[in-house]
Amino acid sequence: MAERPRSGGPARVTAAGTRQPSLTDVAGVAGVSHMTVSRVINGTGPVRPETRARVLAAIEELGYRPNSAARALVTGRTGTLGVVALESNLYGPASTLYGIENAAREAGYAITISSVSRPGRSSIADAVENLRRQAVEGIIVIAPHVTAGRALEAAPADFPVVAVGGGEAAPVPVISVDQRDGARRATEHLLALGHRTVWHVAGPEDWLEARDRELGWRETLERHGVTVPRVIRGDWSSRSGYEAGRSLARERDLDAVFAGNDQMALGLLRAFAEAGVSVPRDVRVAGFDDVPEAAYFTPPLTTVRQDFIEVGRRTFGLLTQRMDGGDRHARALVVPELIVRESTGPR
Repeated sequence: MAERPRSGGPARVTAAGTRQPSLTDVAGVAGVSHMTVSRVINGTGPVRPETRARVLAAIEELGYRPNSAARALVTGRTGTLGVVALESNLYGPASTLYGIENAAREAGYAITISSVSRPGRSSIADAVENLRRQAVEGIIVIAPHVTAGRALEAAPADFPVVAVGGGEAAPVPVISVDQRDGARRATEHLLALGHRTVWHVAGPEDWLEARDRELGWRETLERHGVTVPRVIRGDWSSRSGYEAGRSLARERDLDAVFAGNDQMALGLLRAFAEAGVSVPRDVRVAGFDDVPEAAYFTPPLTTVRQDFIEVGRRTFGLLTQRMDGGDRHARALVVPELIVRESTGPR
């Protein structure tokens, strides 16, 4: 017969009526005091290795789950981080959020998300303050918009806040993919295939990533001394890429296009197919992001891959450094990778 645990108060009961194990139950199974169990769980005092092992084994055996609110009272730490998410319905921000959640989960942190539909200064400041009231230990702001970057100027100096994106002037630690380098890689690749110039279907002008990709494209063309065509503006959607493709199909000197993201590239491919423009025979196309479907476009799409798992890992690292008093102006860049497929293949 199993040893009867000592009782230190009323049993907690689940909705199904099954008693949940308590800290006192763990102490009884491990043969230690409840204070020793508390020290093991909260890391607040010295415990002999063999005693710690017995306590952890008892926790595992009983399926005990510490009360996070009670633990926070003891340690002053909640084990929770906040994320202010903008445009989380789009591939880039959504993948960034996934990467952050993955890194936090591996380190034992939970994530509380505050979604912001309109990237204004006040809405982001309100989201940050709301998360602080929930006692998160630090906050990550996914800041792809110009306005979001400006809103970071109001970030509290006495609280750990880091940003994904946000621009070079942001007064908080910033992690970002090197968008200019990614655009340079795509443009250099197309020029190396012998094209006279490369057209660009850009993302929205109020997105920092769109600006940096356009700048990387423009700088590369200028460095090679070739004509810089007019920019065609899209909104990241396949529909906007399709409309751009219908317009570009009428250009007599068209032979290469760099799309600001893969969804717009998909629209381009559809428009070119309808206009009888063959890819890659008549025009070569490259995108940006490497969405999972890019390898299955017709033809499979050459694109620039962003490593969002690495972005998440390094964002989490910057935040924990900041939580430990690290540099408030730290910067980190993740280098993208060019993935070559049939859309820029032989003619």
